[in-house]
Amino acid sequence: MDTKELLKKVRKIEIKTRRLSDHIFGGEYHSTFKGRGMTFSEVRQYQFGDDVRNIDWNVTARYNEPYVKVFEEERELTMMLMVDVSGSELFGTEQQFKNEVVTEIAATLAFSATQNNDKIGLILFSDQVELYIPPKKGRSHVLRIIRELIEFQPESRQTNLAEALKFMQNVMKKKAIVFVLSDFIADDYHQTMKIVSGKHDVTGIRVYDKREEDIPNLGMVQMQDEETGELMLVNTSSKKVRLNYGKFYSQKVDYYKESFTKSGAGAIDCRVDESYVKKLLGYFKRRG
Repeated sequence: MDTKELLKKVRKIEIKTRRLSDHIFGGEYHSTFKGRGMTFSEVRQYQFGDDVRNIDWNVTARYNEPYVKVFEEERELTMMLMVDVSGSELFGTEQQFKNEVVTEIAATLAFSATQNNDKIGLILFSDQVELYIPPKKGRSHVLRIIRELIEFQPESRQTNLAEALKFMQNVMKKKAIVFVLSDFIADDYHQTMKIVSGKHDVTGIRVYDKREEDIPNLGMVQMQDEETGELMLVNTSSKKVRLNYGKFYSQKVDYYKESFTKSGAGAIDCRVDESYVKKLLGYFKRRG
């Protein structure tokens, strides 16, 4: 992709997702993800109804009338976007590929965080951490993240979510808001998930295509495993083949839901032909 085309794509995503985050998600995001606590801001004269526990006795004694301490929410937070860039993310039969929807969701979340003056970081992962952008503030930083999401070419096509979670835990010393965007066709991350969500506020966003849920009966079909690149002939007219595939797929989905909910993390399911706006808003409102 040449620079001109890339910038055009970045701009298009910025216009769409920034409008969403400005008008819809800003306030929801703020009320859902609270700051680290309250910090002292100033003193002012006592007004009827103020909590007497907040009276500043030193200032009160000096001026011979009651003054109270005013506290403000300590707002600054860090959002970490963890995005699966393995081969299975390139699947798509509707208007958009999964990775395109993932990019839009990530950009919307990033602009919502920017509106609240929070820092945003990015981890792109396959079965290894492919790219790490440390958390920073500002529009130009978000645009860099969007650029990477559009044009990044991973070295590997396989998935290892546990490794990515361990990496995030190592680089993020303070509590962060973590969104993991993937189709979660992965194994053995339950234990790591438990440890990570004990420290961080984690939400999984599963982006999937309805055609992945079951194989239609199309006779003998040549298929390619997006993660291994292996080509194979699959007899889709065989009921057993279709049943086995359906079983494999639902096991992965169940494992994802169980791993996230049992460890106290949030979980959102978003099909590529559904509105991710409704899904995110519903989630923020439930949590807020």
